Amino acid sequence: MSKLKITVIGGGSSYTPEIIEGFIKRREELPVSEINLVDIEAGREKLEIVGNLAKRMVKKAEVDIKINLTTDRREALKDSDFVVTQFRVGGLEARAKDERFPLKYDVIGQETTGPGGFAKALRTIPVMMDICKDIKELCPNAFLINFTNPSGLVTEAVNKFTDVKCIGLCNVPVHMKMNFAEILEVSPEDLYVDFAGLNHLVWVKNVWLKGEDVTMKLIDIMTDGETMSMKNIPPMPWDRDYLKALGCIPSPYHRYYLMSDKLLEEEKKAASPEGDGTRAEVVKKVETRLFELYKDEELKEKPKELEKRGGAYYSEAAVSLISAIYNDKKEVHVVNVVNNGTIKDLPADCVIERNCLIDRRGATPITLKEELPIEALGVVQAVKAYEVPAVEAAVKGDKDKAFLAMANHPLVPSVEVAKKLLEELFEINKDHLKQFKF
Repeated sequence: MSKLKITVIGGGSSYTPEIIEGFIKRREELPVSEINLVDIEAGREKLEIVGNLAKRMVKKAEVDIKINLTTDRREALKDSDFVVTQFRVGGLEARAKDERFPLKYDVIGQETTGPGGFAKALRTIPVMMDICKDIKELCPNAFLINFTNPSGLVTEAVNKFTDVKCIGLCNVPVHMKMNFAEILEVSPEDLYVDFAGLNHLVWVKNVWLKGEDVTMKLIDIMTDGETMSMKNIPPMPWDRDYLKALGCIPSPYHRYYLMSDKLLEEEKKAASPEGDGTRAEVVKKVETRLFELYKDEELKEKPKELEKRGGAYYSEAAVSLISAIYNDKKEVHVVNVVNNGTIKDLPADCVIERNCLIDRRGATPITLKEELPIEALGVVQAVKAYEVPAVEAAVKGDKDKAFLAMANHPLVPSVEVAKKLLEELFEINKDHLKQFKF
């Protein structure tokens, strides 16, 4: 097997031990000889800390993988076979602002959706466009595996405005499948879960256990909020009557749309002087503790404390996808991919999250046997009506498209509020939004 070169952009992330562990576990099927961990100059200290842990991990596992730490992105990308992106423009400080500024307008503040998610997309997509220019020049045959949030919007921008081979990835579908297996007390390998929708807004149409449809059985025993939530979303129980009537299972992120009033109340409480802080502020404390652990030269494996960061199954999703492509496995994975008519009531060129066949060609979405019910499709269409102009605004610096995107988002209550939110978003983020003329 030919040797593989992997480049991870955002290599100083606290998530990096996850992906290193993934490559170690798959040493027999992925001949990785070199992993480049790349970060910006401001992230050099974290890159050194997490990179040295990565070196200790591969040494302990006795795998022949060279770990390179660099701030020279172009040098790292040269001749790479796979590029993984997991960066955060503006860091957790920017995320905390994203989560706080909408609250004063009684609008949910969140990392990947609503005004906060829009701010993150506007900061992130131009950087990704620059990365794609480098990929086309330095490693044109590489696959770009994008984990950078908001993953659906970033992946849509890459697929619409570049010809880089890009697949978007999220750990939510894997997390949901693992939860289903736990609830049903079965092996995850015995389940087939049919996903369709958007990133962080994906629906489960059906769950099969060894060929038996157990969707309604699963809905019937989903009784508490903890079993179907994520670290970064307050656990709230689903309304059983609603799920039974719909016959589909929502992702944890649907709470932002289906329980907006309760989530807004929770966020305001957390952001108050008496609260624990926004999710970004909580994560910042977790990361501080993690990097203290990472500094320990006796630590030679991914610490269990990383689970508190919210990235469960990250390495499983990322490395298994890379293996499926490289080994032409023709496996089914849930990824973000160009729609191409898979969900008929969405634009053909937009990006959706769907079960796909993965092989050397990349990701081919599996045709839906039955369309999403209109009751489930409605929120997907509403959010896509925000995402399409949001992507265009981010790439072209178009203020009109930015305004339309903000006004279209279902979490924003009015055009008037949308205008105020956009003005504040621009003011807070102007140093990162060079594509716009202020």
